[in-house]
Amino acid sequence: MTGSIIFDPLLPYVVLAALGVVVFAGVVFAVLRGLRGWALRGCAGLIILLALSGPSYQQEDRSPLADIVLMIQDKTASQNLANRAAKSSVSADLIAAQINARNNTELRRIDLGDGEGDGGTLLLSALTDALAQEPRGRIAGIIAISDGQIHDGDLPIDLPAPLHLLQSGKATDWDRRLIISNAPAFAIIGEPVVLTLRIDDMGAAPQSVRNVPLDISIDGEPAQRFNVPLGQDMELPLTLPHPGRNVIQFTSPADETELTDRNNTALIQINGVRDRLRVLLVSGEPHAGGRTWRNLLKSDSSVDLVHFTILRPPGKQDGVPVSELSLIAFPTRELFLEKINDFDLIIFDRYKRRGILPTLYLENIVNYVQQGGAVLVAAGTDFASADSIYRSPLSSVIPAEPTARVLEEPYRPVVTELGERHPVTADLPSKGDWGRWLRQIDVIATSGNTVMEGLDGRPLLVLDRVGEGRVALLASDHAWLWSRGYEGGGPQLELLRRLGHWMMKEPELEEEALTATATGQTMRILRRTLGETIPEVRIAAPDGTTTTMLLDRTGAGQFEGMFEGPEIGLYRLTNGDQETVIGLGPAAPREFVNTIATGDVLGPVISPTRGGVHRLEDGLPSIRNVREGRPATGRGWIGLTPRNAFEVRDVRLTPLLPGWLVLLLAGLFIVGAWMREGQR
Repeated sequence: MTGSIIFDPLLPYVVLAALGVVVFAGVVFAVLRGLRGWALRGCAGLIILLALSGPSYQQEDRSPLADIVLMIQDKTASQNLANRAAKSSVSADLIAAQINARNNTELRRIDLGDGEGDGGTLLLSALTDALAQEPRGRIAGIIAISDGQIHDGDLPIDLPAPLHLLQSGKATDWDRRLIISNAPAFAIIGEPVVLTLRIDDMGAAPQSVRNVPLDISIDGEPAQRFNVPLGQDMELPLTLPHPGRNVIQFTSPADETELTDRNNTALIQINGVRDRLRVLLVSGEPHAGGRTWRNLLKSDSSVDLVHFTILRPPGKQDGVPVSELSLIAFPTRELFLEKINDFDLIIFDRYKRRGILPTLYLENIVNYVQQGGAVLVAAGTDFASADSIYRSPLSSVIPAEPTARVLEEPYRPVVTELGERHPVTADLPSKGDWGRWLRQIDVIATSGNTVMEGLDGRPLLVLDRVGEGRVALLASDHAWLWSRGYEGGGPQLELLRRLGHWMMKEPELEEEALTATATGQTMRILRRTLGETIPEVRIAAPDGTTTTMLLDRTGAGQFEGMFEGPEIGLYRLTNGDQETVIGLGPAAPREFVNTIATGDVLGPVISPTRGGVHRLEDGLPSIRNVREGRPATGRGWIGLTPRNAFEVRDVRLTPLLPGWLVLLLAGLFIVGAWMREGQR
C-alpha cells in the first residue's frame, strides 16, 4: 500500500494563475492601505485557490511483478561445429537454473534456428520479436548463447536492459575459407573469363602454410589440381568448354584440424553463349527463296553471314569480255580449305555441281561435318538431276537419296509423329492452318530423323547426326511461300530459326537432353527425348548417396519431376545415356562463410547497454544485480537490472479540502479579517 498527494484542478491552470494574480494584487493593495486584516484575507484567498486545484490523497494497492530475463540459444548450423552445440546446451541449462533460483525473476528461453533459405543467424530479429511480446519495463537482462556470428547486425534495435553474449567456440579454433568473387552469369564461348579467387585461413591457423592445393572441376569431370598462394587475391582465366550451363567447382582439400570443410568449396554456374555465329550461305542461282534465307540470317544480330550466289558459272559462254565484268571470283580455296573451320554452319541453297568445288573441297566438307561442323542442304530441282551434290563425296553425310523425281503438285507440310517430339518442329504455331507448298523433291530417307512430311507422306525435312556434326536436308525450295503469306503462310521464320540453331548445337534445341533448374533446395528436372519412354532418373547427392525417381510425362517427348535436395552442394543426374550436374544453393552457406566465434559483430549492440562478452570455455559467469546505468559486467560475472515493476490492483482518492471545510476555513479567515479591521 502506497500513498501520494495528487492534484486534479477544477479550472484550467491558466485561470488558476489569473486568480492567483488577483489574490496577490488584493493582498498588496490591503498592505498599501494599511489594513490590519490583509494576512487573513490572503489566507482566505489561498485556501480558495488550493480548493480549486483539487488536492487529493491517493492510495494504491500495488502487487509487485517479476523481472523478466530473455535467454536466446543459438541453434543454427554453425553451432553444430566441434562441440559447440553440447557446450551451449549445458551452459543454457545452468544459466536457466541460476535465474530460476532468483526471487521475483522469470526466464524466457528462445531457441534460434537457421533463417529462411540462406538467411543465416538472425539473432537481432528474433530478439526484436521477443521484446515485442513482453513489457519493456519488466526486462531485467538479455543473455545470448551463440558463436557471435550473426547476419543481421545492422538491424537498428533499442534494448531496455543489458545484453550479454556467452560465446561458444574456442580461442584455438581455425578455419580455411575459399571465396570466388566477380563470377559472371554469362560468358562467351572461346573467350577467357577472369574470376577472382582467394583462400584465407581464419582464427588461430598454422603460420607455416604459404601455399595450398586447389582442385578445379567442370561439370563433375575429374578435377585438375594446382598450388595457389594463401591469403592473396588470384585472377584465374577460364574458358568455357561448351554452350549452355557450365557448373564449375573449386575445392581446397580440408585440413583435419580445421573447423569445417563446408567453406572449402565454391560452386559457380556460368551460361556459355556464342559471341557470333558464323554462317556461310552458298546459293547455286538467284531465286525467290534465296532472299528469304538472307533476310532470316541478317535479321539475327548474333550471326555473321558470308553469302555467295553463283551468277556466272565457269563454263558460261556469253561473249562478255572478262574486263567488263564486275563479279568477284568465288574464293573456293580460302573458304573450303583454309577457313572452313571458322564457320559454324554451311548452307547450300539450290546448289549443284558445276566444277566450282573440286572433289578435294567436297571431301574437306565431309571431314568438317564429322569433326563437329554443320551443313544444311535446301534442295531445288537440281538436287534430283545428274549434277546433284548428292552425286559427290557429300552423299556419305546427306541423310536422304534423291529418286530423280520432282513433284510439282500443291501439298501441305505436316509434322510427323517423331517431329512432334523433336524440338525443331514441336509446337510450331498455327499448326494445321499452314499454306501449301507447290514443289517437292522426291527423296528416300537413308538415315536420321524425318520430322516433316510432304506430298503423300514423302520425307520433307530430315535431320541427322554425322560424327560430331549435324546435317539437315529440306527437300523443297518453296519455304519462301510462307514468308510471302501464300494461303495464309506459316511459321517459316520460326522453323528456319530453330533449324539453324539446332544445327549449331544450341542446348535448348537438343532432342535428347536432361536438364535441371534449381530454386533453393528444390530442383526441377526436365527430360526431352524422341523415345516414348524413359528410365528412372538417378540422382547422386554431394555425400555420395543415390536416389532414383520416375518423371511424369508433360507432353510429346517431354518428362518432368521435382526433387527436394537434402543438402546443399553438387548433384549429378543420370538418365539413360544423358547426364548433367546442378548445384543446389551456395557451396558454402552463409552460416559457414565465417565460422570463428567472435564478439565483434555484436559489440556495437552490447556496448550501449553496458553488457559484456564471456567465453564459455573460461567458465560460466555468475549473475549479480546492478543499478540501472552502472556497468553490468565484470570478471566472472554478468549483471541484471532489477526493474521493481508492479501492478496497481486498487486506487482510493481522499479529497484533502472538501467543500464544507473550504467554506468553513475561508469564512473564518474573512470574518477574522473584518473583525480585526473593525477594531481599528
